[in-house]
Amino acid sequence: MKKILLFTIAAMAAAACAEKSDDTALKEKVESYAVVEVTSPLYDALSENDKKIVSLFRQAGEIMDGLFWKQTFGDKALIDALPEGYAKQYAYINYGPWDHLDDNKPFVEGYGEKPLGCQYYPQDMTIEEWNAFEDPDKLNLYTVVRRDENGALKTIWYRDEYKEELEKVCALLEEAAALTDNEGMRNYLTERIKAFRTDDYLASDMAWMDMKDCNMDLVIGPIENYDDHLFEAKAAYECFILLKDEKRSANLAKYVGLLPTLQTMLPCPPEYKTFVPGTSSDLNVYDAIYYAGDCNAGSKTIAINLPNDERVHAAKGTRRLQLYNSMMAKFDKIMAPIGEVLVTPEQQKYLTADAFFWNVTFHEVAHGLGVKQTVNGKGTVDEAMGSEKTTWEEAKADILGLFMVSKLVDMGEITDITKEESIATFIAGIVRSVRFGSASSHGKANMMCYNYMEEHGAFSRDAEGKYVIDFEKAPAVIDSWAGLILETQANGNFEFAQKYAAEHASVGEALAADIAKVNGAGIPRDIVFDFAW
Repeated sequence: MKKILLFTIAAMAAAACAEKSDDTALKEKVESYAVVEVTSPLYDALSENDKKIVSLFRQAGEIMDGLFWKQTFGDKALIDALPEGYAKQYAYINYGPWDHLDDNKPFVEGYGEKPLGCQYYPQDMTIEEWNAFEDPDKLNLYTVVRRDENGALKTIWYRDEYKEELEKVCALLEEAAALTDNEGMRNYLTERIKAFRTDDYLASDMAWMDMKDCNMDLVIGPIENYDDHLFEAKAAYECFILLKDEKRSANLAKYVGLLPTLQTMLPCPPEYKTFVPGTSSDLNVYDAIYYAGDCNAGSKTIAINLPNDERVHAAKGTRRLQLYNSMMAKFDKIMAPIGEVLVTPEQQKYLTADAFFWNVTFHEVAHGLGVKQTVNGKGTVDEAMGSEKTTWEEAKADILGLFMVSKLVDMGEITDITKEESIATFIAGIVRSVRFGSASSHGKANMMCYNYMEEHGAFSRDAEGKYVIDFEKAPAVIDSWAGLILETQANGNFEFAQKYAAEHASVGEALAADIAKVNGAGIPRDIVFDFAW
């Protein structure tokens, strides 16, 4: 890995000059994120006591934000010291000088490539040194790797590496636990405090699964491992503060009970779908009123499927949280305009916000379907798939989400959209996600999906280059792509997965031209939040 080039005074001066000469490009980058003021009528309806709890959550979230800066970049003061301007603004959006939506390319003078292991490992660590490092905790989600006084590698638990900040978080959560009158929330906060101090998150994840009757939610801690591009082993700190939309949530409740049936309908051999999804999972809708850390870097999350611990999946399933206000902001500012640019006028009527909602919702549900253990003794799917696990898991969730929405429309369980709307909105949505770039697992997954669907005739282009969707052929293409992914995961076929991604997770000339059209139309790539409260 390459070492990061630390800023000196001279480097800062050079950066200022570079910004002046490249001001237009950086201005375009900043403006490629549409500013969304985060508001919700659900917040106004909270009691004064609940608003105090939310305030405590936000203070804890701000600490999570600082911890993520340490993990992904290092000393945030180096960014704070940059001259005021577009480079600094864009660095705040990306939590560092590397562009999340442009394959992590550096955009600030003085910085080279982003270290694959961010700050989770020593910058000068070699692969030979890593392979020789015998420590059972070196790949634990909650350890960092550092050097001891002799220069040898050692592991340090998060609870020790970030102790000062975590104790402040615990104090805030203790205060919130004392204020809440919701037993489930109090139990979750109590267990989460213990988790921050022990790096054992199982009990708090179980408690979070049981917290289903609260009007607010807090997702906080080291959770996803997308930020570690070296081994995908280290969890990054983040925080969501959410308010429950009771009416929309009630409309989704029935779908959890259908998961075992949907699992049996998957387009793959029976041996690839023996896992029985838990029906104690819940499927609810929220407004997000605060993001911090990993989930706020670059492209913004619009739905959540947690916990990640497969022990929790087996015992209780997962919780799927749809972030409605964030989702609708992306549809209005990005999805609908992309459809107007790329889809033939006759089929633009099929691009709808409701279809976008259903597709995203069942993307999260799809993470709980398929197979969790390989069928040939290679262990869990995650273990066998190695560095390809997140790309292929996201690909699975994308296509199985569409598969399930289509089936539920056919079954009469979803009645406010048509199958054509679901498919058309999905295909336009692929282009939205491809713009995340190949540094993102989601972006790679969508590139593979786009190329597969085009190569197999789910859509073509008319004389003007607009997408024409073949609604008769598309269902068979959806089935075959889903089947290939499920087979690859079930067999833990890492070699095939790596080769296939290398060949198909790429942007061809036609897609590059489409993206250029979208960019030329001034359509934002993503959103950035202005938290109004």
